Amino acid sequence: QVQLVESGGGLVQAGGSLRLSCAASGSIFSINIMGWYRQAPGKQRELVAATITSGGSTNYADSVKGRFTISRDNAKNTVYLQMNSLKPEDTAVYYCNAVVRVLGDFWGQGTQVTVSS
Repeated sequence: QVQLVESGGGLVQAGGSLRLSCAASGSIFSINIMGWYRQAPGKQRELVAATITSGGSTNYADSVKGRFTISRDNAKNTVYLQMNSLKPEDTAVYYCNAVVRVLGDFWGQGTQVTVSS
């Protein structure tokens, strides 16, 4: 099992920045991928960014490329999402996700990000 605890959401004006954190505990050595998803009201949950444990490659949604950066601190078992140049359309609940070998997907509780215009 893997437990994920997110922090760092909040209210920010358009053009501002936020950094989300996701601390993982439990069977962390079995995590293959960690990422961030978001879900806006009335919309489906979508992938924002992800990083593969082995090799550290990253993947971003087209809508956030050049503005968001995903990173990991392996010593702290934490993944971050640095969000710059935020837009009102980035408003959503952001969820941390871990893909664990054999066990499948685990999710954090979600953190609200609100960008005012």
